Amino acid sequence: MVELLAIAAFAGLLICAAGSDAASMTIPNWISVALTLVFLAAALLVGAPLAEIGMHLLFGFAVLALGFFLFQANIVGGGDAKLFAAVGVWTGFTALMPFLFWTVVAGGVLALVLLAARQFMPQTASYPAFVTHLLKKQNGIPYGIAIMAGGLMAIPHLPIVTSPLTLP
Repeated sequence: MVELLAIAAFAGLLICAAGSDAASMTIPNWISVALTLVFLAAALLVGAPLAEIGMHLLFGFAVLALGFFLFQANIVGGGDAKLFAAVGVWTGFTALMPFLFWTVVAGGVLALVLLAARQFMPQTASYPAFVTHLLKKQNGIPYGIAIMAGGLMAIPHLPIVTSPLTLP
C-alpha cells in the first residue's frame, strides 16, 4: 500500500511540475523537495536498507551537481535541473536508462511540436496567456513536461515498484 501511495505522489508531483512549467516556464522548488521527501519516507516505510537509501540520495546529489553545470552553461533551467535530481533520487541507477530514454524522446517531440506551432500558428489574443507565451519564438521549451513523461514511463522500472522491500 505504501508503494502505491508513493507512486501516486510521485506521478502527481511530476504532473504538477509539468503543468507549472507549461503555464509559467518555472518549476517551484517545493515540488523537487517534496519528491525527495516522499521517496525518503516511502523507502523508510517499506524497510529499505539505509545504505540503499543513502545511495539513492547520493545519486540525486550527483545529478543535481551535473544539472548545476548544465544550468551554468545555459543548457537547462534551474527548475529543470532540480526536478531531474529529484527524479534521479527515485530512479537511482536501476531506472535511470528508461527515464533518460523517455525524457529525451518526449523532449524531442515537444521541441518539434513547439517549433512547428511557433512557425505555423498565428499569434492571436484569443489563446490563453500561457499558450501565447509558449508560441513566442524567443521563449524556451518547458522541459518539465518531458521530465514528467520520462518519469511516468519509468514507473514500472523504479526500485520501489520492482523490489519494494529492498531497493536494488
